[in-house]
Amino acid sequence: MNIIKKTIQLADGRTIEIETGKLAKQAAGSAVVKMGGTMLLATVTAASEVKEGTDFLPLQVDYKEKYYSAGRFPGGFMKREGKSSDYEILISRLVDRPIRPLWPEDFHLEVYVNVNLISAEKDIQPDALAGLAASCALATSDLPFQGPISEVRVCRINGEFKINPNFSEMKDSDLELMVAATEENIMMVEGEMNEVSEHDMLEAIKFAHEEIKRHCRVQKELIKECGTEIKRDYPHDIEDEDLKKAVHEFCYDKCYALAKSAKPKHEREDGFVAIKEEFLATIPEEELEEKAPLVERYYHNEEKEAMRNMILDEGIRLDGRVCNEVRPIWCEVDYLPCAHGSAIFTRGETQSLATVTLGTKMDMKETDEVLIQDDQQFVLHYNFPPFATGEAKAQRGVGRREIGHGNLAMRALKPVIPMAPENPYAVRVVSDILESNGSSSMASVCGGCLALMDAGVKIKKPVAGVAMGLITDAERPNDRYAILTDILGDEDHLGDMDFKVTGTADGITATQMDIKVDGLSYDVLEKALEQARQGRMHIMGEMMKTIDKPRDDYKPFVPRIIQIQVPGEFIGAIIGKGGETIQGMQKETGCTITIEEQKDADGNAIGIVDIFGDNRDAMDACLAKIKAITTVPEAGEVYHGKVVSILEFGAFVEILPGKEGLLHISEIDWAKTEKVEDVLHEGDEVDVKLLEIDAKTGKLRLSRRALLPKPEGYVEPERKPRPQGDRRPQGDRDRRSNGPRRPFNHEGRGPKKENNNPKSE
Repeated sequence: MNIIKKTIQLADGRTIEIETGKLAKQAAGSAVVKMGGTMLLATVTAASEVKEGTDFLPLQVDYKEKYYSAGRFPGGFMKREGKSSDYEILISRLVDRPIRPLWPEDFHLEVYVNVNLISAEKDIQPDALAGLAASCALATSDLPFQGPISEVRVCRINGEFKINPNFSEMKDSDLELMVAATEENIMMVEGEMNEVSEHDMLEAIKFAHEEIKRHCRVQKELIKECGTEIKRDYPHDIEDEDLKKAVHEFCYDKCYALAKSAKPKHEREDGFVAIKEEFLATIPEEELEEKAPLVERYYHNEEKEAMRNMILDEGIRLDGRVCNEVRPIWCEVDYLPCAHGSAIFTRGETQSLATVTLGTKMDMKETDEVLIQDDQQFVLHYNFPPFATGEAKAQRGVGRREIGHGNLAMRALKPVIPMAPENPYAVRVVSDILESNGSSSMASVCGGCLALMDAGVKIKKPVAGVAMGLITDAERPNDRYAILTDILGDEDHLGDMDFKVTGTADGITATQMDIKVDGLSYDVLEKALEQARQGRMHIMGEMMKTIDKPRDDYKPFVPRIIQIQVPGEFIGAIIGKGGETIQGMQKETGCTITIEEQKDADGNAIGIVDIFGDNRDAMDACLAKIKAITTVPEAGEVYHGKVVSILEFGAFVEILPGKEGLLHISEIDWAKTEKVEDVLHEGDEVDVKLLEIDAKTGKLRLSRRALLPKPEGYVEPERKPRPQGDRRPQGDRDRRSNGPRRPFNHEGRGPKKENNNPKSE
């Protein structure tokens, strides 16, 4: 084995190790990246032939976490890893996006990149190493990948930037970005922030890039040691220079004129198709089959160049707008009468129907990843049906794009959503895209914000988002460029950068950026971010015309939550044996009750009890039952109790749920009571006063007569002293007992029945 190892030293002393030549040697390239006890195995393979009709890069990236890496069993019946989770898909996208642009334009072989977490140290975040691992595998292969790249997580913790922090450090972070880059250029940025300025975000990107440069230099050393500088040959596109020239001469001016006509999306698309068909009609029929695929490729380039040059030369866009102009916006809230909150957000030809649903803790999304187990109080789901773009095809399951767009919108709104204990509700936002022509994810942010305010969720501040684009001159990318606000779908495809920025009036909450051009300066990025801020503020101003703050209260039909805290020792009493008590209360009142054990500031156990229902009287009754369970009896207080058992010497009365006391026969009335049954029976309700609580045993001594008027001239009868120890005759000691004395429970809540013997003491 020819095992090669390289190391990268981080600023804080931690080490990243790269190893190749030991595992997965039959793959085109493979590498293991290790930090601490965390190890990722990345492999890359490629087909040897191009599938017929393929004119793009068929790249598939999959990130998978093995449960054995952390010594855990997978959940579910099968007890094995299944399809990728949303989390794994999001990491796959973070690896895919920076490496996809770095291939020759005519490379069309199928490429598969797989990154597997095979060992997991609990406090190390493995996703930050996935991009580096994938690039190392590509570096050890003979594929014509134009990298290397690396990817890092940069966070600002207590005012200081840090690369790849551990899980335990994240709670103090107000900025989290995943940044991917080559040694020369930023390729991708994605993350969330707590109202951070554009300047601070740019500084974080610069900080991350300096670290990435070191990673790339180490990989270049790896390439030399592996001997993979020379890449394999691959099937190249067939070229026909005469046909290319003919397509340009026939189509370019027509494409330019159509692009400048500012026609609606579908008319413009039909017009471009008509120009192509018109040219194809000039080709002899016997040559059409051979030349049609080439015409398709050449014509696409002409269409793209015509639109780009129009924007660069004249500052006019496909729909007639100038570069910093936002399309017309209209909004509406409370559109769905039965939803907890709803809104329509329409910007140009992009429309989102956003809804909000409020639920209990039991409605929260449970996350069970290898290293992350948590409940998500807030989720946002994004749906993109085919009819949104006029396509006639079946709607299947949720795709990777939908998961990625939904995650971006969720990150945008998460910083302003009030969380427990301030907000006890589980919150679900759904964005259904009904029309799409540019940035439906940003429409989801705006629509979601409006729907949250319509639902009465007390968000901290309104949030808006905008999608930006960039067109550059290939010769002078930093001198001749156009920054586009609120891009169309076509502008997204033809541009050199698309980035989305969301935030409040005071700062950025989330961003996603993909850069496809080399040598873009930070000055251009800074100008683009400032133009994005202006666009975002314009959009927010339009939104605020519809609703500018959360409603004062929830809709009348929204179930309400009463939340209380109880001492930890009462959690078991509320739940009851086998859940009997809590289930009984839910069945009787129709409310939903949840209990979560937490620690207070002093480390003491407390129970957070939520009562969820749509009937106020039922909720109040449920609350009264729980308060009764958690109330501690106090001497001198009067209680309305229930007789639970009758004995010769008195009765046991339940004054609070689970708390019983002895009402001695002498305390039933001022007059002498011959038999308890003459006054009381099991099931009777009676008012009693708690005379005392035995300090040692916790037993409760009750009195009924203390609440009755004392008869005039009443004289307390003389009580004979009770014999001590064993001086009583055996018969006297056993006279009132047919069995063992009835014991009290350990909490002093009264005696428990034994053997169903009502006469036992």
